[in-house]
Amino acid sequence: MVTTTTQAIAPAHVLRGDIVWPEAIEAIAQLGRRPLLLGRSATTATIRHGLQERFGRHGLSTMPAALAHDCCEEDLERITGLADMPTRDLVIAVGGGKVLDAGKLLADRLDLPCVTVPASAATCAGWTALANIYTPGGAFAHDVALQRCPDLLIFDHALVSQAPVRTLASGIADAMAKWYESSVSSLGSEDGFVQQAVQMARILRDQLLLEGQEAMAHPGSAAWSRVAEASALTAGLIGGLGGARCRTVAAHAVHNGLTQLEATHGSLHGEKVGFGVLVQLRLEELVGGNRLAAQARRQLLPFFRALALPLSLADLGLGSASLSDLGAVCTFACRKDSDLYHLPFPVTPDDLLAALVSTTAERQHA
Repeated sequence: MVTTTTQAIAPAHVLRGDIVWPEAIEAIAQLGRRPLLLGRSATTATIRHGLQERFGRHGLSTMPAALAHDCCEEDLERITGLADMPTRDLVIAVGGGKVLDAGKLLADRLDLPCVTVPASAATCAGWTALANIYTPGGAFAHDVALQRCPDLLIFDHALVSQAPVRTLASGIADAMAKWYESSVSSLGSEDGFVQQAVQMARILRDQLLLEGQEAMAHPGSAAWSRVAEASALTAGLIGGLGGARCRTVAAHAVHNGLTQLEATHGSLHGEKVGFGVLVQLRLEELVGGNRLAAQARRQLLPFFRALALPLSLADLGLGSASLSDLGAVCTFACRKDSDLYHLPFPVTPDDLLAALVSTTAERQHA
């Protein structure tokens, strides 16, 4: 018997490659003529200003708006309350994952079409029907499932290739987590979509292992194109096809816990998730008794090191963190309904602490 489900799997349209912007603007104009153009960082301000001028030349009346924080309720309320918000008929979000999440959530709440324009390949946020909510201080609060994926995703290789190479490393780590998390939570599923999503995650991991370093070394190359799209697009498709349990387990729970400490706010989302993968494998090794997890962790370490990804608490700026601070990370990661509990064995905050401090250990016991 097949259970009836409703899934937001993918954006209605995806433009990818070396984008001809007049063509992209024509696609945008079919969704709305009075867009709210959302961004945040000074890095993307020039890009957004250029887009606003382009839009104006094509008859679109654009209203710019800038986030003051990560995707948080205070910012969303402020932008929603802008004087001429009722005249807007479209939300366009340009930037990193938190800006894209804010744009999707704003469009969802206002029942407006949404266009996402990722400025890097650091996450798959431009694809998904999901938004992470943070506090104004940058700590993860909770996530929100949205009614649909964006109406249009514009993945402009020329734009994305200008992002710091560190963002691609972050995207690689975040995308690789799809395999390490979904293989634990969903490998035994009898749902065909889930089974296929898990196998896609395995192939995605393999491609990133094979081409990740080449892509990092040669932005704009064929390998870079494949890896960037794998990180920003294919990873989102896997989450859409496989559903919530194919998205996150312990690696993302560790990320959420780490964000509770201000010292980690300088690290990118995927950098914390990649560290979380090492922690999850360590948990599988120490608590689950899985020797294959130990081998997988040791194989990942040199790859992550080559991509300059964090391997330890010290790499995340937490080398001198107090036991109290690390305890706060573990308590949050182990809170009720945490994705951590998708692991096939119970985990306590003490178990998690032991894994956090031993991600580079050579032997089974810390």
